Amino acid sequence: MLAELFRASHSPVFFIQHDGTKMKEFIPNTIEWQLLDDLETKTADLFVDKYVNDIFYKSKLQSKLNDLNINELFITGCATDFCVESTVQSALTKDYNITVVADGHTTGDRPHLKAKKIIEHYNWVWKNMIPTNEKMVVKNFEQIKNDLIRY
Repeated sequence: MLAELFRASHSPVFFIQHDGTKMKEFIPNTIEWQLLDDLETKTADLFVDKYVNDIFYKSKLQSKLNDLNINELFITGCATDFCVESTVQSALTKDYNITVVADGHTTGDRPHLKAKKIIEHYNWVWKNMIPTNEKMVVKNFEQIKNDLIRY
């Protein structure tokens, strides 16, 4: 698991949860709000609430990243075409080094496009984006794992 690799290298792991109280959905401490059972969290992990698709919008993420002097993000998540895309775009304009985990984001089928095609499309988009001042890459888990083990 990617989080374990980062923990082993003493890098922080962030978990983002959507607080949709304002819209009466994803209300904290309800089943809809909870993280997926497959995601293992540790007490040292950092948790940040988000309120819209873009995690940077009115959340504490950027201040936590600044406090930890972090300028490189490995982005995974749910809702490739909404939350992940918004976060990638926002991080890009904030000059972070970005690695999108190609096989670490997911979404659901949409009326006009299957989830697999949406994921394939966004991986292509992100691979072909023009970064601002930093790097923008898309790598699968195995590539990232091999890179991290080398260092």
